[in-house]
Amino acid sequence: MLLWAPQALLALLLPALLTQGEAKHSGVPQARSTPRPALRRLSDYLLTNYKKGVRPVRDWRKPTTVAIDVIVYAILSVDEKNQVLTTYIWYRQYWTDEFLQWNPKDFDNITKLSVPTDSIWVPDILINEFVDVGKSPEIPYVYVGHHGEVQNYKPLQVVTACSLDIYNFPFDVQNCSLTFTSWLHTIQDINISLWRLPEKVKFDKSVFMNQGEWELLAVLTQFREFSIESSSCYAEMKFYVVIRRRPLFYAVSLLLPSIFLMVMDIVGFYLPPDSGERVSFKITLLLGYSVFLIIVSDTLPATAIGTPLIGRACSWGGARGGPGPEERSPTPACRCVTYPPSPSCPNCTGVYFVVCMALLVISLAETILIVRLVHKQDLQQPVPTWLRHLLLERVAPLLCLGEQSPAPRSPATSHTTKTDDCSDMGNHCSHLGGPGCPDKSPRGRGSPPPPSREASLAVRGLLQELANIRHFLERREESREVARDWLRVGSVLDRLAVLAYSATLLTLWSIWQYS
Repeated sequence: MLLWAPQALLALLLPALLTQGEAKHSGVPQARSTPRPALRRLSDYLLTNYKKGVRPVRDWRKPTTVAIDVIVYAILSVDEKNQVLTTYIWYRQYWTDEFLQWNPKDFDNITKLSVPTDSIWVPDILINEFVDVGKSPEIPYVYVGHHGEVQNYKPLQVVTACSLDIYNFPFDVQNCSLTFTSWLHTIQDINISLWRLPEKVKFDKSVFMNQGEWELLAVLTQFREFSIESSSCYAEMKFYVVIRRRPLFYAVSLLLPSIFLMVMDIVGFYLPPDSGERVSFKITLLLGYSVFLIIVSDTLPATAIGTPLIGRACSWGGARGGPGPEERSPTPACRCVTYPPSPSCPNCTGVYFVVCMALLVISLAETILIVRLVHKQDLQQPVPTWLRHLLLERVAPLLCLGEQSPAPRSPATSHTTKTDDCSDMGNHCSHLGGPGCPDKSPRGRGSPPPPSREASLAVRGLLQELANIRHFLERREESREVARDWLRVGSVLDRLAVLAYSATLLTLWSIWQYS
């Protein structure tokens, strides 16, 4: 058995020796151990003993200053009823990690490296106004510079609460804030500053999608310190997104139809006041305006505390924020700029529509009153003296309505007329003779014989009928004169209504025009 052991060992080693000899003979070099890539060596160097749960400073007394920046990309929606603003922004963070530093010469002159976000410490900076989680894409990497500068860029769909003021709809300007602050760390641990200068942030519209309903006016900044408890002080950076609604669509679909209807109502005053067609015309306008309000009710925004109004546009002012990255300091001075709320604007879309509807109703009521005064002539009383003096003698000349009716006839006139009638009848009777007229003058020769008693009674009856007809015509003329007086009063009221109507509408439209 011992003799076979060397032979078996030789049989096992012989193939390996032959293969090695053939390789040398053919000139194929042997595999050598190659060095590791520089990126992998740098990644292992930075993250092998890294503790992402600890704030990356060597001196715990030194705060970590986080510079932030916001660029508004789009205004996605403005929900007035729920007081919610949805925006899409480009958000950038910048801070220094003292544990992520290296010498580029040791790693093939690499000065910047992308590392997973989950592998390093990230500040807990949130937006205070968050009310819902938006559909934002996940960006799993951050850039790290060789001096420890960490740059975290990510797009965010931000759904935030905002106090929306719709009193100026559709000429409203909204001012919504995005407040960035550390949820846990105080200013002794995490301080916040502005990455760029406030002037550059304010008017940066380089990526804003400017074709929607809302127009971006400015992005204002404000840095301040606040304390919840006496021993805790926090830093926050506010970005005020100032946007303005484009009113063209609402002006065409809401305001112009209403203006046309009101103009037609004013034109309706030129119809005769005693015309029944005027009443039906104004009723048709009122019905059309009611249907118009029903149609546009869903277009108007509504909140639980108010209705839209047309007023002057609210102004906004600029402000400065914290220092930029080139002028950052470990503990920047606290800057707090107070932004006054947007001034309340005078009433006028909900109020505008209500006023227009009220004017239509008042116009219809005035027309019905005039028709009632002009008609029913037999039952109408004469125009009171004070009303005649006020409207027909004072107001009518001011409105250039021409000459008005003379003063009404006094009751003595009617009495005199009746006396004259009786005198005339007496004269007729004296000529005709009869029981009421004794024959005092002697008849001369050749004079015709007096008429018979039946003829005298017939003539007296005829004269009585003529007197009654005359009295009837006089009474009818008096009624017509009263109706004409009331018609003149109605004309004066019409002209006053047109002036008040036009003045009200011009006031509302001027407020809208110069808003």
